[in-house]
This record gives sequence, structure tokens and C-alpha cells, in this order.
Amino acid sequence: MQATLVDIPFDEPPFRLLDSRSRQRLAESVDLRYFEALAQPLTPGAVGDAVYIIHKGEVAELAPETPLPESSVLEQAAHEGRDAWASLHIGHYSQGDIFGALTLLNGECRTRFVCEQETLCYQLPAAIFHQLCADNPDFGHFFQRSLRDKARLLAAYRDTRLGPSRDQTDFMLARVMDCMRPPLVVAATSSIDAGVRALEAARADSLIIEVEGRYGVVTRTDLLNALVLEGLAPTHRLAPLGSFSLVAVTADDYLFQALVQMTRHRVARVVVQQSPGPDSLVVGVIELTDVLGFFSNRSQLVSLEIERANDMEALALASARLPELIRALVLQGVHLRHAMALLSALNGRLVERTFVMTVTEARRETCCLMLMGSEGRGEQLLKTDQDNGLILADGDQWPECEAVMESFSAALARLGYPPCPGNVMVTNPHWVATESRWRGKIARWCAGRDGEALMNLAIVFDARASGGNAELVDSLRSHLVRHVNHDALLLSHFARAALRFSTPLTLFGSLRTPRHGIDIKKGGIFPLVHGVRTMALERGVMATSTFARLDALVADGSIGARDSEDLSESLSLFSELRLRQQLRRLDEASAIPASAERTLGAVSDDMDEGSANLIITQSLSSLERDLLRDALSRVKDFKQRLTHRYHLEY
Repeated sequence: MQATLVDIPFDEPPFRLLDSRSRQRLAESVDLRYFEALAQPLTPGAVGDAVYIIHKGEVAELAPETPLPESSVLEQAAHEGRDAWASLHIGHYSQGDIFGALTLLNGECRTRFVCEQETLCYQLPAAIFHQLCADNPDFGHFFQRSLRDKARLLAAYRDTRLGPSRDQTDFMLARVMDCMRPPLVVAATSSIDAGVRALEAARADSLIIEVEGRYGVVTRTDLLNALVLEGLAPTHRLAPLGSFSLVAVTADDYLFQALVQMTRHRVARVVVQQSPGPDSLVVGVIELTDVLGFFSNRSQLVSLEIERANDMEALALASARLPELIRALVLQGVHLRHAMALLSALNGRLVERTFVMTVTEARRETCCLMLMGSEGRGEQLLKTDQDNGLILADGDQWPECEAVMESFSAALARLGYPPCPGNVMVTNPHWVATESRWRGKIARWCAGRDGEALMNLAIVFDARASGGNAELVDSLRSHLVRHVNHDALLLSHFARAALRFSTPLTLFGSLRTPRHGIDIKKGGIFPLVHGVRTMALERGVMATSTFARLDALVADGSIGARDSEDLSESLSLFSELRLRQQLRRLDEASAIPASAERTLGAVSDDMDEGSANLIITQSLSSLERDLLRDALSRVKDFKQRLTHRYHLEY
């Protein structure tokens, strides 16, 4: 067949893994083959003499023992608008998909392939397929890749597909090594005078010193304060002025991760270490000014606008830029774990700056604002509800608290954070209490063990500080862990919620395909997040994000590294599919003239929560469907392990 007449998606995996010569050979070697409805191109036990690339039509993959549906059943289902194949197949293939490859690689077909309708396929002889695999090892390996490898391949494909649009968001792909400057290392015994002269000569803002094997930073401000405010002599040694609690990244990290660290720790520089670890060699420094210079013509530096904001008007302007950043991340195909970290840091700073503008400094020393839910875990992308609470230090008297919290909540609503439908907010007296009263609540929830009590425990365990005295929330969460993690019966009650929703897979492991879509929050995100949360609570892991909890559980030996990677990739995939659905719906809502001037956050108020979580699997590409099926299979396996671990069989 002439190559120009062949319609094969060479720009998509796995065909994009072929070199140009192999693509040409494939195109010239295929023949078109017609199959009538219910024809079986491959049956169990068949050796196979070709692979098939669907040009038109659809093919179902069935387990060997699954009987074919009767024609009358198919006709009746079609008349009623049902998909009679959905509950039968373990795989589904449509235009551009390839099937039969594993038959040739394994030497035998282990399933049954049935044409759901009249189907046209490109048929590629086995000998040519094996030669293509030999000439292009990545192409051959594709058919047996792990979930994580396929996810990376999908990300790489999207990155290539973007082409010129990459210019809009290439800052997300810049590495620390692209921007860092060499460290200005001076002896810790050097004088302040020598340090100032070294900074001036190098046009730098910080020095690196080493004391007993530990690296420290001395900034230009440290030197100025030592001379002017503390009255130290220019001959004073640098060593006592150093800060040894380093905020660090590695050269291979993304540059935006350095920006995340600066935003989260409120510092103007991070050091670059050779490898993660407190004693690793310092190989560079990144100053905020370096980052700003690198991105001097970029509009995405929302963090700078947040830090510069002096009033709510300025904060609202900075907040309004977040949707632009979210869309840029999605367009760029940035890994959702990194995107979540960046957006979590920015949202956290927005909330914290609002808290600072609303609550006086003296009052902030005796209270702590808690962010809870997905904000507490740092896993929100679009602005979410105001899930928050307040801890007051014991003995603190604050008669104006209720009025101040009303003002704070109203300010957040102005920034696009809608009120919580469940009223988990600082405007609800139930979520504002002193330390002692919070501890009493935890004791009652542990004793109650009903659905609401267990949900409240989960909410507080996910909490993180975002304003005020962070020690208050750290102390409360530690108290909760001590109260729960040795109570096996309570943990069993707590874990059961992970089994509440069924996994949207058929008996044979294929995706369910209801016309209205599958609920990815109930079927994928919630059981994974809650299962990991339960294990973290049992093991006393104090991290709040699901990714960090998985890392800690691997280090603890509670879960295997490979399982942890698969669950992390699964959560990233679920979150990405959900975000794309949410953005799609927001685009539709924003297109309505009456809504044209509303902010993204305000529009999200109107977005039906349930429909925003529905993923239409038929609209996904073949690779995305494979990834989603694999990811849901991981969740299903994880739920089984939870069942055994926490004795949830009954």
C-alpha cells in the first residue's frame, strides 16, 4: 500500500517511537482488511500472523471464557441506548489503536478479539512487526511498559505536541542548573570587613561558610545588621552570623521548585546542593533576583505580586492571575505533583497574607489558622472551598474573634475561595476553639467512631498551619496521632471509608463506560488518598500531602517503592483528568455572556461538583484509557491490601 494512502497516527505513541525509515516501511507493508460485525481476528490459543491497526470501527477484547452476546441482545441494547459490550470486555480498541502485538510477543493469544461492528484494519505481517521491534527497541518495549513509564511517555508526547506554544510556559521546564550561580565560599574565620568586600567584588548577596562540616549562609542584610544594629566591629568573625538551617534544592530540580521553596519559607535565596541531605556539598546559590532576571519577561510570577501586595485590592489582582498559571501548567503537561506543590504554595501565601491583613500581629502569636481538606494536603489546583479552622492558645481572651473571622472569611470569598458547603470554616464556632477544647473534641471523636466523628478526625489530621503560631497545629496533630495510632479497632473503623465507593472497572478489569462518565473522585482519588491517610495515621507520619506520605511510608517499610510509585502516578493521572474536566466546564460556563465578567473562582461556585468529577472515557485517547485502566487497577489492588491490613472483610 502506498505510504501516502495510509492513515496511521505516527505522531502518537507507540508509532512515534519508530524512526522515519521504519514508519515508511510500516506504511508500505500494511494491507487493508475488512471484518464484519462479530468477526474474531484473534482467538484464544492462536499464534497470530499479524498485528492490526484500526482504521475504522471498534474491537472488544474479551476473556477466553466470556461468551459472545447474541445479535438480538446487541440490537435490543442499541435500541435502549445501552452499551452491551461494556460489561463484557477487558479491553476496547478504536480508530488508531493497535491490537495483536502481545500475541506476537508472547507467542500465543490469551484473550479473544471481537469486532463490535464492521471494522477496517491495517494488517501488518508478523515478520515486519518483529523487525520493527528489533530496529526500534523502545517501540517493542512499549507494549510491556509499566504505568509509570507510560505516564512519562504521555507527558513527553504532550511536550513535543505543544510546539511553538511552549514559549508561553517554558519557565516551568527550566532547571536550577540553568540559573544558579557558583557559591561564594569564604572562611568562617574571615571578618565582616572581608565578607563585605567579597560580596562587592562578586556582586553577590550571600556568602557560604563552613563550620565543623555544616554549611551556612551569611547574607548582605546579616552583615548590615551586625554593623549597624548590633554594633559589631568590622573585624568580627563571620561564623556567629551564619544561618545553618538551609533551604535547599538540587541542580536537577525545576527552577519553579526553587521558587516554591522561596515562597513557602519566605526567603530570597536557596542554596543548591549536590544531592538531597543536610551535609551535602553546596554547589551553587539561587537568588530571587536571579529567578526574576531569568523570567524578566514572564507574566506568571504570581508569587512576587502576592508578596508585594499591600492591601486586599492588590491581593485580589494577584489571585486573579492564578487561572492563567493553571492553564499554562496544563498546556505544558507539567507533572501534576509539581504543579500541585507550586499552586499549593501560592494559595497558601494568598490565605496567609489575607490572615496577616485581617488579624493583628499580637493576636497572631496566640492563635493558628488551619487549612484543611485538599488545601491542607496541598493537592488542590483550582481554588477550593474555605476548609479552615482556628486554634486559640489556652487562656487567650479574644472577644472580637467572631467578628474578625467573619471579615477574614469575606476577604477569602473576595479572592475566589467560596464558603464551605459543610460549614467547616472559621465562621462556624464548632471549628474555633482553644487547645484544650480541641483536644477534648478529638477525644470525643475517637470515642464516638461514627461517620461524622471519623470524618472530623481525617479533616484535622490533614490540617496544616497557614498563619499565626504553627506550633499550635503541630501540637494538636501530634496529640491526635498519639490518641489513634495504637487503637487497632479505631483504625479499622477509620480505614473502612476507603471501600465506600466501588472501583469503576468491570469484572474482567476493563473500564466501565457509562454514557455520563465515571466519577474519578469517588472511584479513584478518595480511596487512594484515604487509604494512604490511614496508613500515615497508623505509622505516625506527620506529612500532610499524599505524595509525601507515600514517600515516608516507603522509608518506614510500610509500602514497597514500586507500589508507592504506581499510586503516586495514579493520583497524578486522576487529578489531571479531573482538572481538565473542570477547566472544560469552566470554559463552557465562562462562555455564557452573563458570566463573562465573573472570576474563575466565582464561576466555580456554580459548577456542579458531581459533574466536574465525571470523566467520559470514550473521549480519551487509547494511551490515556490504558493508563486510566492501569491506575484504577492499582487502586483496586490497594483497597484489597487495606482490607487485609485493617480486617475489613466484614
